[in-house]
Amino acid sequence: MNIESSRTTYDAGELLESSLTEDPVEALRTWLEAAYEHREIDEPNAMCLATAGAEGAPSARMVLLRGLDARGLVFFTSYLSRKGRELSENPRAAVVFHWRAMHRQVRVEGTVTQLPEDESDAYFASRPRGHQLSAWASEQGEPIDERAVLDERLEHFGARFEDEEVPRPHSWGGYVIAPQRVEFWQGRPNRMHDRIEYRRNERGWTRRRLQP
Repeated sequence: MNIESSRTTYDAGELLESSLTEDPVEALRTWLEAAYEHREIDEPNAMCLATAGAEGAPSARMVLLRGLDARGLVFFTSYLSRKGRELSENPRAAVVFHWRAMHRQVRVEGTVTQLPEDESDAYFASRPRGHQLSAWASEQGEPIDERAVLDERLEHFGARFEDEEVPRPHSWGGYVIAPQRVEFWQGRPNRMHDRIEYRRNERGWTRRRLQP
């Protein structure tokens, strides 16, 4: 490991204003589609989600994008998790997508609201049964004495719902991030990267190029 001198030459392409749509959500959809088509990228919908509570201390973790529409970016989690608690205190978040093989990243910042319950129900019903059971078995982020206790809980809820569909726990559901700022980044040689930023105002979106 040589942290000080480890470097990558970013030469996978360039980013021109003409290549992006006027709507950054549609531009993000286009970049996501390209990432899904790239053979070297696993889980293109993985994003680093940053939140902060009332005191302002930030925390970040990887989550999966599960929806993208005119409202914004959708993800699901426990409402009682650390990120859920922080979003209840401070309903704002930032996410970063990083597609290393394409030398691209996208940053999104915005306000966050819970999805309607019927949409959370519909998504939960589409999950694999084991994933549904884990939402019941795990109190996300809370301490536990040993792994065996968690395995016992999973077995317990498997037996409890053995002959029926697994309902969505009331403590679990979706959020949507309504973008207020979106930045598209394309790595370029000599660290002269392309950065194009969108900002929302009362009339819609404005766009400008940023220095690296």
